[in-house]
Amino acid sequence: MIRKNNPQELRLSPTETDQWQKNGYFIRHDQFAAQEIAEFQRAAKQATIHAQQAKSGGKTYFLDHKRFVDTQSATLQYEHYADAQELRVLEPVHHFQQTLEALVDDPRLVSPMQGLIGQQKLALWTTKLNLKPAGGSGFGWHQDSPYWMHNCEHVDRLPNVMITLDPQHETNGCLRIISGSHKRGILPGTNDGTSLGGFFTNPANFDLDEQRAMVVDSGACIFFSPHAVHGSDANPSAQSRRALIFTYQPGNHPMLKNGQIRNVN
Repeated sequence: MIRKNNPQELRLSPTETDQWQKNGYFIRHDQFAAQEIAEFQRAAKQATIHAQQAKSGGKTYFLDHKRFVDTQSATLQYEHYADAQELRVLEPVHHFQQTLEALVDDPRLVSPMQGLIGQQKLALWTTKLNLKPAGGSGFGWHQDSPYWMHNCEHVDRLPNVMITLDPQHETNGCLRIISGSHKRGILPGTNDGTSLGGFFTNPANFDLDEQRAMVVDSGACIFFSPHAVHGSDANPSAQSRRALIFTYQPGNHPMLKNGQIRNVN
């Protein structure tokens, strides 16, 4: 396990730099101990409770029959079946719970991000909790950059890191990335006439044979480009497949949702 107080171990390795440039992602296994992951799981549960309590004053709307609720501080996405009450995604999530707020500054995340962004001073762009409950729906093939390009002038410098809170495997809908797809920048959407279709990547613009399943245990960190085409299958298993996703940016720039600046300490 990489020690959080060892700067030399935390820096990007030449192999990781090569993987990032070639594939658009790399994985660091065993970054967080079981005790830490259990704490993150508790924090995620508390965050969802706080968010659900806040939704009563929020705005509910539907896009392609999928329910969303915007509160003053977050967007809640619900599962796709009719009248779903089960939360699917919470964004942002870090401000709902102090453990997650502190995780933003963890050197196991920050140090490699400094290498990917190319500067020491970083700020937070957004955070997400993907709950992927038992029986939960999948995520279609998409890039993050089309969601963000209208809110940010440095969309190329918004790398993601997924912190896995449960084992991720092909039977519970693990993350899949199209290797090398990040090299082509922002790709066209599907333009299928739906409200969200433009945000899902047109399959004519990437090769499904290049998909790679991110099969990892809990406590891993998957770093991936905002231009990398990614998605996941549904979760037919009886266990959840929870993960946090933190996205960083150059320092002194505002966050996506609230416009506030949250520099990394």
